[in-house]
Amino acid sequence: MKIAENCIVFMQYTLTDEQGQIIDGSKEGQAMPYLHGHGNIVPGLEKALEGLSAGESTKVTVNPEEGYGLVDPQAVQLFALEAFENIDEIKPGMQFHAEGPEGQVQVITVRDIREDGVLIDRNHPLAGKKLNFEVEITEVREATEGELEHGHPHNSE
Repeated sequence: MKIAENCIVFMQYTLTDEQGQIIDGSKEGQAMPYLHGHGNIVPGLEKALEGLSAGESTKVTVNPEEGYGLVDPQAVQLFALEAFENIDEIKPGMQFHAEGPEGQVQVITVRDIREDGVLIDRNHPLAGKKLNFEVEITEVREATEGELEHGHPHNSE
């Protein structure tokens, strides 16, 4: 079966940056499943996997526009120190989960601590970066009605 919309795809992958440093990947022997055509993975990778079958491998470079987006300068904001009063110590590089404008979970990163507040960045940590994927497709199957309804794969039976 070839990868197409509404298929459950299982893949082994390694994600590296432009210098070849590993950023992320599936664990050995534990393929990552996703529902194809439903935005479960970055658009550039999803497009590149369309039409592949189990047993095939590919290397894909995804530009920021089809990955985690470009860096949005307006996503870098200064917050009052009082907004972080329940935290013992704030340091640059710390990350927090916050609720985004549409209720989604958003990762915010502390960029700097200043006298007038805390400079935070709501951009995805991989925004503005080229993503290099090495992918092996291990299984492709039709999604169940429940998986289509929920928009993600369920545990394999």
